[in-house]
Amino acid sequence: MTRSFTTRRAVLGGLLAAAAFAGAAAAQSISGSYRAEGRNPDGSTYTGTVQIQDNGGAIEMNWQVGAQAYAGTGTRNGDVVWVDWGDTYPVVYVRMPSGELHGTWSNGRALERLIP
Repeated sequence: MTRSFTTRRAVLGGLLAAAAFAGAAAAQSISGSYRAEGRNPDGSTYTGTVQIQDNGGAIEMNWQVGAQAYAGTGTRNGDVVWVDWGDTYPVVYVRMPSGELHGTWSNGRALERLIP
């Protein structure tokens, strides 16, 4: 009986430690400068730069693609970021372990990768 209780305590302790570590990793800021590489809905490609300000889950983004500038605001939940940039559909990014953000826009017909 004692062995079973000890095992449960060890498993529970391990799960709590893993949850705390995962929460800390998910809370890493994504603020900074990024290089953007993307594919438009028509298949053409583009490059540019992006500035991100992460204010505790409230996201501000500024893109510069050629002569065009875009701005958007959004939210972050863990490793998922949603940004309204004035189009019908938001940009939805996933933060990768490398720190890159991989996103889709135009209702999934276009892709963008942000490289720190």
